Amino acid sequence: MTSKELEHLLEEVKIGKKSVNDALESLKYFPYSDLGFARIDHHREVRTGYPEIVYCAGKTVEQVKEIFRVMSELENNVFGTRADEKMFKAVKSIIPETKFFREAKIISIRKKEPEIPDTKIAVITAGTSDIPVAEEAAVTAELLGNKVVRIYDAGVAGIHRLVDKLPEIRNCRVIVVIAGMEGALASVVGGLVDKPVIAVPTSIGYGANFGGVSALLAMLTSCSSGVTVVNIDNGFGAGFSASMINRMK
Repeated sequence: MTSKELEHLLEEVKIGKKSVNDALESLKYFPYSDLGFARIDHHREVRTGYPEIVYCAGKTVEQVKEIFRVMSELENNVFGTRADEKMFKAVKSIIPETKFFREAKIISIRKKEPEIPDTKIAVITAGTSDIPVAEEAAVTAELLGNKVVRIYDAGVAGIHRLVDKLPEIRNCRVIVVIAGMEGALASVVGGLVDKPVIAVPTSIGYGANFGGVSALLAMLTSCSSGVTVVNIDNGFGAGFSASMINRMK
């Protein structure tokens, strides 16, 4: 339930269009539902503008299925990250309109369409191997109501591939840069644009990459101003932050 929806409900009670009992029924699971193994926060959208998003990794298939069932019954948009095929099929068996973004590993149920601003988010990867993390960022941003421009495989080993796309990149309001190896792409992009850059280090790379730590440290020590860094492989965090920036009025 959004702030506007809550306000509308209270207005209907005020003018007598809805009874107090009807309103109580609408708010029966507000602010959260206790499922025993999880307490679903239905109040989060009122507080933050976004509903609770399910982190599926580490949960059982049945737990994910039940969480999605309860959240969808309240007519919320629901999506879960780091999901697998079994989780998707279980949720789809009870909610046929469920969609699965395989590369992003995201399950989504769309109950209502968010307003979409005219401004855009660019999602850029250094290499093709970074695309799964990029898709997590891009799909997250899209599901939260944003237009996304994807520019993949534009790393520093062939910088002309990035330069060709600069007009398109500069036309975006916020830029997500995803890179493994030495993570240099975030600094390069940060030095070429006047927009906020969200850098995502990935675990892609050879042994001395230390599972993404070398890219993380390179991005944290970037000499380009305006570069902010999220955790290794955290496409979701980057997409969410980019959405918050892009939707600011």
